[in-house]
Amino acid sequence: MPRKPRIEYNGAVYHVMNRGDRGGRIFKDKLDHGMFLATLGECCARCGWRIHSYCLMPNHFHILLETPEGNLVAGMKWFLGAYTQKFNSRHAQRGHVFQGRYKAQLIESDSGNYFEVVSTYIHLNPARGGLLSRERPVLKSYPWSSYVQYLDKSIRPAWLETGRVLGNMGLKDDRKGLTEYQRYMQGRVLDLRTRTGKRQCDQSWKAIRYGWCIGDAGFEDEMVKRLKGVIMGRRRESYSGEEVRRHDEVEATRLMEEGMRRLGVEGRDLKSMKKGAAEKMLLAWLVHGRAMVGNSWIAERLLMGTSANIGKYVRVIAMSNDPRIMLLRKKLEKA
Repeated sequence: MPRKPRIEYNGAVYHVMNRGDRGGRIFKDKLDHGMFLATLGECCARCGWRIHSYCLMPNHFHILLETPEGNLVAGMKWFLGAYTQKFNSRHAQRGHVFQGRYKAQLIESDSGNYFEVVSTYIHLNPARGGLLSRERPVLKSYPWSSYVQYLDKSIRPAWLETGRVLGNMGLKDDRKGLTEYQRYMQGRVLDLRTRTGKRQCDQSWKAIRYGWCIGDAGFEDEMVKRLKGVIMGRRRESYSGEEVRRHDEVEATRLMEEGMRRLGVEGRDLKSMKKGAAEKMLLAWLVHGRAMVGNSWIAERLLMGTSANIGKYVRVIAMSNDPRIMLLRKKLEKA
């Protein structure tokens, strides 16, 4: 079954999330919560991870983590496996605790406000999940989140780092800064109780809910380049997801531009060419055979009408004995 590729590098930051198997609970009582956090702390000691925020919900968890040594995959394999063994042993059960592969969104942390936006999203999970009192929705009343440890230094574990989130928000890790942080977060809780506030929050969190990475266009482009190194040398069919689609389109665009250069065709020329022009068919043949994009993508970029035409054009080029077509085909094979 195709799976999402994992991009790893030193200093990468991820929003990691996983749910219980079949939507089931992954924490049955407070001892499970403590066991999960103790296992997370052990994983940080083993892997050198830095945890910037987390929230444990009844059937899923969120963690904002940094990997100074670029070891997300190895660390998560150990972490989830260790907790699963402890959970099953404690509750005298067998089988999966977590549902499939975990989600790991890459976060741009060196610029923009993406880092603190993700942390805010994580800390507000109890409010979004309806786990706070309706009459008095106080965020710090939910105990299984790093938010309470942000506000109280005396209960912070050694592996939790608060300085980066607070610093990005222009706050210090002192009484004044933490009071301001609490005021800000409680304001977001109240926002979620109004239609306008909820709509604004939903808009700012769209990338967190549906995206494969969270950052500006330049960051996404850089992650696509890194993705090429992950996929290279492996079966492309083994991977799926939005990030892979972006990679495929970038690679198809590169092929198309290289093919146009070799054929002496410029972008503006495509508009004046017929849908079935030899040069267009040759470019379609090149991209169709070398990149994982659909016929509709090729038809749209080359202005070749409907996607149903592409298969026919590709066969024409592949089977042609025309000396000119054969010569141009050899040129493109070197692209």
